[in-house]
Amino acid sequence: MSVGNNLKLARVKNGDLTQDQLASLVGCSRQTINSIEKGKFKPSIELVLKLSAVLKTAVDELFYLEGDEQ
Repeated sequence: MSVGNNLKLARVKNGDLTQDQLASLVGCSRQTINSIEKGKFKPSIELVLKLSAVLKTAVDELFYLEGDEQ
């Protein structure tokens, strides 16, 4: 089973943040945000929690197991 995400959608809903802006807010690189959005990188729990806090979105709304899409 793989992990999917709604990170790009959450960025847009949260004031149309760019990948670079979000990366600065959570302390990672733009490339990391890009890789997460494309499903090429699975973030650490710490980064998931930071993303959730900055985007004011529940973790389970940002990330899900493939097949459990909402």
